[in-house]
Amino acid sequence: MKYIGAHISIAGGVDKAVLRAYKLKATAFSMFTQNQRRWKSVLYSRQTIVNFKLMCETYNYQVNTILPHASYLINLGHPIDHLLKKSRYAFIDEINRCNLLGLVLLNFHPGNHLNKISIENCLDRISESINFALDHTKKVVLVIENTAGQGTSVGFSFEHLAKIISGVRYKDRIGVCLDTCHLFVSGYDLRSEYLCHCTFDKFDKIIGYHYLKGLHINDSKKPLCSKVDRHQNLGQGYIGYTVFRWIMKNSLFDNIPIILETTNSNLWLEEIAWLNSQQ
Repeated sequence: MKYIGAHISIAGGVDKAVLRAYKLKATAFSMFTQNQRRWKSVLYSRQTIVNFKLMCETYNYQVNTILPHASYLINLGHPIDHLLKKSRYAFIDEINRCNLLGLVLLNFHPGNHLNKISIENCLDRISESINFALDHTKKVVLVIENTAGQGTSVGFSFEHLAKIISGVRYKDRIGVCLDTCHLFVSGYDLRSEYLCHCTFDKFDKIIGYHYLKGLHINDSKKPLCSKVDRHQNLGQGYIGYTVFRWIMKNSLFDNIPIILETTNSNLWLEEIAWLNSQQ
């Protein structure tokens, strides 16, 4: 079964995101666990936690279909030690928030070298940061998102992701979320069924499908290999519809959250309906 949704606003509280997802007829959803533009976190009230869990039960959202997203401020590969430490503790806070809500996945961007250390060193730091977080938390699977390669970000190649995973001690608590826009602008072509097969076969050989815990499905405002992260609504960008039809017909992507992060949220209801029609 395909579980399809979008990245939902948490305005008014994380519990409000559940009803917003339901109104979109989504069977999955993503959200931030807090205001992603601030380092300082605000504790959830007991009522918020109770309400979130009750809403998920009421509207039949299983924990494996909810893919919360960590703050963009976090840089697990930061080259400056005291700032790396700040990111690590913020990451742990994100994981603990997932535990409070009863969630089992946390999506995150790996990090940036900021032109101060090598890519290799940055990847090693990310693995060390993940190990640090895993040593101080329980249960939640940490899901690395491939990046577009914009600026000094790492994680834009399957080899980068494989290198990070190789340094993680607890392989049962690490996974990958693939973003189609990021794949495309970083050099993985998706514009035909043959190219989709090639790209995802490469993913399986280098990383392995057993690590795939989610998908972000977005078209791209920028062309192949541009390394510019600009999402677009489905079929309105350089990628086109083929990969999204292919994903919906492919059983390899069953039973994981498939999340829209397309730019015009007014189209989400229509896009979710269209995706469901392609199965």
